[in-house]
Parts: sequence; C-alpha cells; structure tokens
Amino acid sequence: MTLEELKQKYPGAETFKFGDSQELSDDLIGLIRCGKKTATCGALRDFEDGGEAMPVPGRRDIALNWDGSPALILETVDVFITRYCDVDEDFALAEGENEDLTGWQQGHSRFFERNGGFDPEMKLVCERFKLIEDLQSEQSGR
Repeated sequence: MTLEELKQKYPGAETFKFGDSQELSDDLIGLIRCGKKTATCGALRDFEDGGEAMPVPGRRDIALNWDGSPALILETVDVFITRYCDVDEDFALAEGENEDLTGWQQGHSRFFERNGGFDPEMKLVCERFKLIEDLQSEQSGR
C-alpha cells in the first residue's frame, strides 16, 4: 500500500521516522514488530515551533522506514510530558531497547546529545502506543 493510500485509510495520520540513522531506525522498528517496544519519547523542543506533530491518544500514525517507505501503523495510547531525570523504569523498559533504567539513560543521553543537546532536566514527550498494522508483510507479498 502506498503512503497516499495509507493516508486515505487513516485520515489525520502523521508520518515520522524512528531514530537518527538507518541502523537505529531498523532496530527500533524490529523491536516493535516483535512486540518488545510499546513506547517512545522525544525531546519536547522537537515538537515546538512548527516541529514534529505532537502525538494524540487515539490517532493512528504511519511510522516510516529510513528510506521513507511505510513500515507500521501505530495508535497512540497515552502521551505525557516529563523531565528526562523523572522517567521511571516502567516506561524505560516499555521502550524495549535496554534491560534496565540505567541502560535507557545512557542510550538516550547519547541520542539527545547528538540531536540538539542533553540536559537531565530536559522535558520529554513520552508516548505509549500499540501496533495496528505491520506493512512489511504487504510489501513482501508483491
């Protein structure tokens, strides 16, 4: 299914990519596909002043592969804003990338440093989501 067809099927859907490299994007999409990743977060600054669209509970969005092709349809379940230093282990583990809160903190501080700067007090947009549709099976069937 093309991106245009998906936008018709899911009116109001936003598109976005995970991570800041193809390798990280592929890893995160893989974690979602296997059911290990059910949450994500981003720096609040990236959503302000015409930046990324804020996630909205109930909205279904299109996660893109690094090359811009559709990968997944995700539905936002919950959104909250908190400081990096206040993220708890439950949320960190729902991101599926690490075995504990310390690993999450180390990986995310490096990510934020690469992408605009890191501060332990920085505000994050934290999102929980559920997988609605995996578009990989449709693409491989062509």
